[in-house]
Amino acid sequence: MTTTTSTTDTTASSTALVLKPQKSSLATLKGLLPFLAPYKRQFLLAGLALLVAAGATLAIPYAFRQMIDLGFANAGSAGAATSKSIQHVDFYFLALFGVASVLAIATAARFYMVSLLGERVTADIRSAVYRHVIVQSPQFFETSQTGEVLSRLTTDTTLIQAVVGTSISMALRNALLFIGGLGMLFVTSVKLTAIIIVLLAVVVLPIVFFGRRVRKLSRASQDRIADASAMAGEILNAMPTVQAFTHEAIEARRFAASVEQAFETAMQRIRTRSVMTVVAILLVFGAIVFVLWLGAHAVIQGTMTRGELGQFILYAALVAGSIGALSEVLGEAQRAAGATERLLELLSAHSQVQSPARPQPLPPRAAVGSALALRHVSFHYPSRPLTDSLSQLTLDIEPGETVAVVGASGAGKTTLFQLLLRFYDPQQGAITLDGVDIRQLDLHALRDAIGIVPQDTVIFSANALENIRYGRSDASDADVIAAAKMAAAHEFIEKLPEGYRSFLGERGVRLSGGQRQRIAIARALLKNPPLLLLDEATSALDAESERLVQKALEAAMVGRTTVIIAHRLATVQRADRIVVMENGQIVETGTHASLVALGGIYANLAKLQFHSAH
Repeated sequence: MTTTTSTTDTTASSTALVLKPQKSSLATLKGLLPFLAPYKRQFLLAGLALLVAAGATLAIPYAFRQMIDLGFANAGSAGAATSKSIQHVDFYFLALFGVASVLAIATAARFYMVSLLGERVTADIRSAVYRHVIVQSPQFFETSQTGEVLSRLTTDTTLIQAVVGTSISMALRNALLFIGGLGMLFVTSVKLTAIIIVLLAVVVLPIVFFGRRVRKLSRASQDRIADASAMAGEILNAMPTVQAFTHEAIEARRFAASVEQAFETAMQRIRTRSVMTVVAILLVFGAIVFVLWLGAHAVIQGTMTRGELGQFILYAALVAGSIGALSEVLGEAQRAAGATERLLELLSAHSQVQSPARPQPLPPRAAVGSALALRHVSFHYPSRPLTDSLSQLTLDIEPGETVAVVGASGAGKTTLFQLLLRFYDPQQGAITLDGVDIRQLDLHALRDAIGIVPQDTVIFSANALENIRYGRSDASDADVIAAAKMAAAHEFIEKLPEGYRSFLGERGVRLSGGQRQRIAIARALLKNPPLLLLDEATSALDAESERLVQKALEAAMVGRTTVIIAHRLATVQRADRIVVMENGQIVETGTHASLVALGGIYANLAKLQFHSAH
């Protein structure tokens, strides 16, 4: 049975493209709609609060006008206030406070709702991306950098949070203020509005130009600082080498040059920001003074009231402020569009290794373990399409048999295990477990039937009990302790400060290599699978621990099929059969005695190891 290589290689290529940043348009933000759709009610409430807040903001200048024109209209020539003018002043001050109260409540409600939406949608996106990434095959991680994926989960989602939780609301609010303010400007004075529109263009365009320049220089400054930090981190982590080659002065000069480059970039940003500040203040106040001058003449001439002039100035300030805010929001939205595109690319990546639509069940478990067979299996890694890791490999393993796989590094031993676990699918051939092609099995059913002790032991940031229980999540404490005893781990765990409740540290830093490996063995034994894969399971153990674990493993092998990878031949001598691999092919098969007598590759390996041991 054969399968073509085109789909695998194509996917590898497409996966590699996943993490390439691209320029994005704002239309990319439409990809967020499926995450926003479940919260229509919250968006409706936020929109309602937004409308009320915008309406209250637009009402304030009108209230000021009424207060000025009607409140002070009846004041006496000598400044003595009449009873009627006092009533007007009191009423419009109360009205102004009422508008401010409505604005405060509506703004708080808008802030609460949009912040809630930002946090909720961001959490949903993070969960969806993480849930999608962790089911990808190792092929995905072979062509992608894990650090880049983590950056997408944190930095990119934070940008989206800023847009959903702040920028969208700010954009809508300022758009409403711009439209409403512009309309009220025309209502107040068509002539002055025409003038103010021209002045706003003159004021805003330089500010937008300088703002973009400042943002670019800010990013460049951060990049230069990051470069200097990366250089410092690299050198500080390699100080023995630096000092051994007497490169202290050279590295100090390199770092100083990097710091100076960051300083020069920062100074460019500071100079541009300073010029922008001068230009903005001069233009804004120049425009305000000019319009006030025109308005003052209109008031003197009697074509405009004092209240109308005050109202006009306030609406002009609202319109100018909304334009500036919209330009800032547009920049944030552009960045979020890029982040959205990268996250959507992650979500669109699909693993070639998936459970079939209608998986076949495994036959009932036999008392002696599973039968395993490989038929003409050929495989190359997607990142190395011209180099076969396995070539036309055929192997039959009987239920309950213990088979050791040996060979030099790069012979294909670990690749064999990855295919058995279906981390990858072979380009040619088939692998069957108890007579069923593993591609026809549900992935969880397949992997539940296999226990593995990897060469590089993974210890999670948890206590010993939970680390072993990772092998079977529903196992009782008694089951965990029994597995630890079988793996010769119980004694050292009991001696830990809190026994099985002891925290083992990040990546198990509080344990020795041998102790970490015994935890991994206990985890596999707790799973109690019909097929056991041991990848250098005793490589990190001292002689005494190896003896204990080897005895435990021999007991654990009873009633299950076991495949062992080992460089140390002393650990495989008791195997029912030894398979010798070279360049992805089986070159010798037999027992330890028969292979030594054969005088081939295994005999040479045995001679080198046992001779060096003596």
